[in-house]
Amino acid sequence: MSSKPVLRVRKPGALVVAAVIAFVGTVPLAGARWLLAPLLLVPLAVVVWAWRAGTDVYPDRLRVRALLGAVTVPWDQVTELVPDARGRVSARLADGTAIRLTGVNRTDLPAVVAAAGHEISAPPKSE
Repeated sequence: MSSKPVLRVRKPGALVVAAVIAFVGTVPLAGARWLLAPLLLVPLAVVVWAWRAGTDVYPDRLRVRALLGAVTVPWDQVTELVPDARGRVSARLADGTAIRLTGVNRTDLPAVVAAAGHEISAPPKSE
């Protein structure tokens, strides 16, 4: 198992910037009354989530990271990568479950497949 991913796909950096701006904007409100101080946790949680969440692609596995946890899936368990109507990509597994690949969209799909050392196959043609 390699320790360094071949490809890292993360949430857009603009999300981190927006969360930092929201945090700065919340400081005066939270400073007005101490009961409002917990409001600072919301933009702070968004910053941490946007910084941490994403998908790491290794030659032998995928690692999907979220705010509080991570799931590692070997490539031999992935049967297909499927984009949805909004362009987000999920990995369908051999056991029938699906895992949404955080940060991966339809345009990232060729890079994810290439980083894993696989080729994209065309869907079968219906007759």
